Amino acid sequence: MLYVHKENNLTTVTEFFLLGFQGGQPLRIFLFCLLLMVYCGTIFGNLLIITLVSTSKNLHTPMYFFLTQLSISDILLPTDIIPNLLHLLLSNGGAITFIGGITQFYFFCALEAFECFLLTMMSYDRYVAICNPLRYTSIMTSRRCVILTLISWVSGFSISLIYTLTIKNLKFCGPNITDHLFCDIIPFLELACSDTFLVYLEIYLIGIPIVFVPTTIIVVSYTYIVLAVVRIPSSTGRHKAFSTCSSHLIVVSIFYWTIFSVYVVPTKAQTLISKMLSLLYTVVTPLVNPIIYSLRNKDIWKAVQETIHKHEIW
Repeated sequence: MLYVHKENNLTTVTEFFLLGFQGGQPLRIFLFCLLLMVYCGTIFGNLLIITLVSTSKNLHTPMYFFLTQLSISDILLPTDIIPNLLHLLLSNGGAITFIGGITQFYFFCALEAFECFLLTMMSYDRYVAICNPLRYTSIMTSRRCVILTLISWVSGFSISLIYTLTIKNLKFCGPNITDHLFCDIIPFLELACSDTFLVYLEIYLIGIPIVFVPTTIIVVSYTYIVLAVVRIPSSTGRHKAFSTCSSHLIVVSIFYWTIFSVYVVPTKAQTLISKMLSLLYTVVTPLVNPIIYSLRNKDIWKAVQETIHKHEIW
């Protein structure tokens, strides 16, 4: 049942119908298999990073501690999105309860906000490592890293709770069909019957600082990093210094480019493009993050070789 009636004769939506990717069965089966492989690869890659960092003493540094937190987020985010998306592909669209949609949005929003904060912490870590190497161990202590990470987690879930409670109080009286892949804030606002001015105001008052303050910190950090690297006399030293933060810079660029494309410069008319961009930062980015860090990181490869060698001995 999609609608129930209230005492004031207003109709309220109890389910949303997500269209997902509409198309013929062969296309949907292909996308299903592709997304399933991507999901399995994401889980494996990020679990591998977490395992290597946990078991290898050489990786017990702030940079890799933050990387494990990123991997945890990269496991949780697609787990929130992909299972239901696979169901939509098999069913050529499908319904999700109001509570289910709100729950999916809450965790999606919390994990995205957390990643914004975490990438900022990681850029600060690289700034300290390159610009203040002699003070690095005294500044980026284990205790401070844990505190910064806890602040990121708590901030992400707290901000998401504010948005979720606001959306929960909106009235949805029909239609209940949205041409999207998951329950996001824009589809919710497009389907709402009540006035959304205060919601948009809340988004700008809270959302802009969430995006632009971390972006500013990241840009400033990398500006100082570049200036410090340029001052290094030898080309070998410059390459070594920049290689320690190049992986993070690539991840940050992909993440923020897609976020800005979807939310800062929304493309209502280009539904397919919006869907592809949404897939990029919710499904593809969690897969490529461990790949980027692994391919461009000698310490990770060394840890892999040590782990393989241990198993060969046994």
